[in-house]
Amino acid sequence: PLVRIAAARSGGRGPDMEDIVQTGMIGIKPIDRFELSREVEFTSFALPYIVGEIKRFFRDTTWAVHVPRRLQELRVELAKAREELSSRLDREPTVAELATLMNISEREVVEGQIASNGYNSSSLDAALTGDGPEGGESVLADFIGVEEDGLRLVEDFHSLAPLMAELSERDRRIIHMRFVEEATQAEIGEQLGCSQMHVSRLIKRIITRLREGMLGELGCA
Repeated sequence: PLVRIAAARSGGRGPDMEDIVQTGMIGIKPIDRFELSREVEFTSFALPYIVGEIKRFFRDTTWAVHVPRRLQELRVELAKAREELSSRLDREPTVAELATLMNISEREVVEGQIASNGYNSSSLDAALTGDGPEGGESVLADFIGVEEDGLRLVEDFHSLAPLMAELSERDRRIIHMRFVEEATQAEIGEQLGCSQMHVSRLIKRIITRLREGMLGELGCA
């Protein structure tokens, strides 16, 4: 019964009540150290152990994102400090005010606030109120998803590689000198023994071939 009382006080935080009760049962193990001769009530002796196990259970299993124990404990202290200052000041306290009350740095306060975001999480498929991007039901992913430019670049390189392999050795050398070594057309002409104008025509022809190959790949996709 003592465990169930402690579990009920900490209930409503996610896990099933029976899981909390079973965890609290572990806190009764120190019963072997209880001594009647000290004339201390058993409830006063056992309750701290039971509550401690339940708190450890919540700390280790209920966070959506794993954060260091220091930040988990800081989150609790930060909540207490915010509640105290809010009632005292009749407004939301600033970071500096929280840091002063808790005797920690403002940076630690910010770390604790950020860590608090890791306690609960929402599914990307969670339905939201309002209309979606195309008139249907909207989900969280519709609003926080972004297109990664780097991924598109990887896809372009993947499509370009076989087209580069089909070029002649001289064409690949021209492309390398112009776009990797960043040599001028005049410098390329000197190495190839041709005019700058001819190099310009060669680069244009090569680029056109590669572009048409890339567009063909996109068309097939």
